[in-house]
Amino acid sequence: MRLAAIDIGSNGARLLIKNFRITDEGVCQVSRVMYMRVPLRLGADVFTLGKISKERQAMMKHMLKAFKQIMKLNQVDDYRACATSAMRDAENGKKVMRMMKEDTDINLEIIDGREEAMLLCNNLVENIGSLEGNYAYIDVGGGSTEVSLLRNGQLVYSYSYNIGTLRMLGGKVSKDTIEKMKSELKSVASDMPNIKIIGSGGNINKIYKLSHSKSQERTVSVSDIKEIYDKLKLLGVDERIEQFGLKADRADVIIPAAEIFLTIAGVLGCDEVQVPNISLADSIIDGMYKQRGTKQK
Repeated sequence: MRLAAIDIGSNGARLLIKNFRITDEGVCQVSRVMYMRVPLRLGADVFTLGKISKERQAMMKHMLKAFKQIMKLNQVDDYRACATSAMRDAENGKKVMRMMKEDTDINLEIIDGREEAMLLCNNLVENIGSLEGNYAYIDVGGGSTEVSLLRNGQLVYSYSYNIGTLRMLGGKVSKDTIEKMKSELKSVASDMPNIKIIGSGGNINKIYKLSHSKSQERTVSVSDIKEIYDKLKLLGVDERIEQFGLKADRADVIIPAAEIFLTIAGVLGCDEVQVPNISLADSIIDGMYKQRGTKQK
């Protein structure tokens, strides 16, 4: 069985296709068939204009039509298409969603921040293995940051903050908003000693790669994040692209992303971040597969 996820974020949009195969021994083998990312940048419109521009709507339409053909070529059995923070905040978000359905026949859902956080968290618990102890799962996107606190694999606290990389670049995140997040995290985590951070999103994955960490557990130290941040902060966007091989749509947002991780690590007193290779698109597909399995029982 082949399942696909379309994740339309504030910075990028992604198509992920996975194949699920049950072996003769009854074991489920999962493989990635393909992954594609498009720098759609809805947040560049929404967090400055308050809506999705005609130009960006046209880009989205062409992209979704292409995604649909790719799913057909790969014989996808089912899909789920989700849009997050930028579409949630856009004054014309629901109108654009209906237009995309009419023009591309893709059923697009606008999911709220809590569902986004829960999807990510559920996928984490199933894919990381042992989660004994206290963990903070942090997913930093273009429009929002999802925070989930877990104790021995059980969700204690889950919240979506309107603190994202594109929002920060656009000056749309106030000090009060950041202080509110810090205060809430400090309060909730006060009875969760020795908490560990698990980070997700394209930026922390890039920071991990830039750190040249040899850790088999895919961890990056907070001191390495700070060192990379300090180096990049001194450079302009073009210099970051040239010297560090960053893509154009990564070279600007990586700075506020590092700031968010450094802020949260400081509040929680953590000295490293685990960086597993999972995403919202993975979470959407794995959730679909789990639901199908439940229905078949």
